[in-house]
Amino acid sequence: MSQEKVDRYKEHKKNRQKEMKQAKRRSMLAKLIGTLAAAAIVIWLGFSGYSAYQSNVTTETITVNTSGISDYLGTL
Repeated sequence: MSQEKVDRYKEHKKNRQKEMKQAKRRSMLAKLIGTLAAAAIVIWLGFSGYSAYQSNVTTETITVNTSGISDYLGTL
């Protein structure tokens, strides 16, 4: 082995812990970003589906005559 290779190996060995921490940090960050992106897509699809469903649902209007209750409460 040449002296240059030996020096490179020693430098790599000295910085191995730091490099491993950085690699773990990058991996964790990539997983977090992927999870957030997947969650955003699922939430968007759910909201879009719910909005489409609600736009197709017919609503029934019911009217109630409350004059009897108002008269009763007015006499109290």
